[in-house]
Amino acid sequence: MIVKAGGARVRLLAMLPPPETLRTKSLRVMCDGSGAVPAALGHPRVYLHIDDSGFVDCGYCDRRFILEGGPADLPEPPEAS
Repeated sequence: MIVKAGGARVRLLAMLPPPETLRTKSLRVMCDGSGAVPAALGHPRVYLHIDDSGFVDCGYCDRRFILEGGPADLPEPPEAS
């Protein structure tokens, strides 16, 4: 989603982290919104394709799928102790 703010274009999705991120070895993924909730409480099943960016976001639940070893598969920052 792109919103105009004071003449500048702001990409909101880039500013907000996804609620859940899953790593996958497949370019084609399926999402039905289930996971922490039963599938019956999710959303319609959709099939998504990971493009050259190395990730795809579900349009229903914003779950992010990242291709393992792809350009978006960055090492996780170390946890603060």
